[in-house]
Amino acid sequence: MRSTIAASLAMVLAATPAMAQLALPGAGDTLGQVNSRLDGLLEQGVNTTRKAVDGLTSARIDRLAELVRNNRQAIEFDAENQPARRGELLLEGADSAAIARAEQAGFVVIAREDFQDLGLAVVRLAVPPGAALAQAEKRLRKVLPGVTISSDQLYFASGNVAAGSMAAAPSVPGGTAASTMPVRIGVIDGAPGPSAQVAATQGFARGAPLASNHGSAVVSLLLHAGARDIAVADVYGNDPAGGNAFAIVRALGWLLTRKVRVVSISLVGPRNAVLAKAISAVQGRGMVVVAAVGNDGPAAPPSYPASYPGVIAVTAVDGRNRALIEAGRALHLDYAAPGADMLAANAAGQWKAVRGTSFATPLVAARAARAVADRGAKWLLALDGEARDLGRKGPDPVFGRGLVCGSCRRTK
Repeated sequence: MRSTIAASLAMVLAATPAMAQLALPGAGDTLGQVNSRLDGLLEQGVNTTRKAVDGLTSARIDRLAELVRNNRQAIEFDAENQPARRGELLLEGADSAAIARAEQAGFVVIAREDFQDLGLAVVRLAVPPGAALAQAEKRLRKVLPGVTISSDQLYFASGNVAAGSMAAAPSVPGGTAASTMPVRIGVIDGAPGPSAQVAATQGFARGAPLASNHGSAVVSLLLHAGARDIAVADVYGNDPAGGNAFAIVRALGWLLTRKVRVVSISLVGPRNAVLAKAISAVQGRGMVVVAAVGNDGPAAPPSYPASYPGVIAVTAVDGRNRALIEAGRALHLDYAAPGADMLAANAAGQWKAVRGTSFATPLVAARAARAVADRGAKWLLALDGEARDLGRKGPDPVFGRGLVCGSCRRTK
């Protein structure tokens, strides 16, 4: 499936990390063509090769470099060579003496925020004037050994919504009345369009809430799967550095105050020490976190937040229940769900072709919410009971513990 497929996948994947921020053209227009091409190659039995896996990895590196190059005023690479908000670092749990030492070293406090429900206190620091983020981060770690320090790394949508024409379908269901699932579900993404009525939407980025095709698609799939009480945290807006770790932490804190029981996160990025603490905190308060493994291929670095302990990591299958070749990986894998050969609603309320692990994630989140509503603390056993074993017998690194919500795919 590989070297030839890699070229085709580039059309799908080229915009993936940046689409919510840069709206790079081209990927959506070719989505249907790519699906057909992949199907044809798979039918021909084309052998997988390492070359294509390397191609996916190279495409990811190129996309991140382009993202930073096109947004130099807002984004730069950190000490781990990951895109992050330019000129800012995050401290968690630093006492006044530690903050004073940072200030003596030339760092400036931008803001302090206590997340009482999360048990976290985060300080945003501006790096010294003229200092590169990567070098400033290394310097601060020497100044404050033992303190939790991270850059404000970026997280990216893990799927694409097709452009082009398609007849509009009826508006997706919405509203807060007559819920078929008495558990509130949270979404961390872009905001949905007006046709997808949700219980609450809150912005955590410049210009947010701002309707996006990706966020709309995720919400429409939740609604299609029976969810009604949905709270959406928009971490993108129109901010070039949207989708950052601090925005996601703030979103998690807000969702906790909204009594969200299950949160769907179709975003991927690197391990981040501050975000890891926030994820652990909401889990400790009973929130189930469901996250996508991304679309950068099996050779990509493990995706987060899917790789954090206890997070439900989700991959995707096509219309024939074959694992998507571009599906990424996490340190563990829990379930697969439909993520291609299906439709979801864009910001205008039109049902369009979608592809990616992004769109499998809300389906699993919806089923997890149903399991929480029906079985309480034994929700995971209920979800395992629903999962249909695919691939080799038993749990495996391709499909996890099986296919969930297999009948949830909308094709017309």
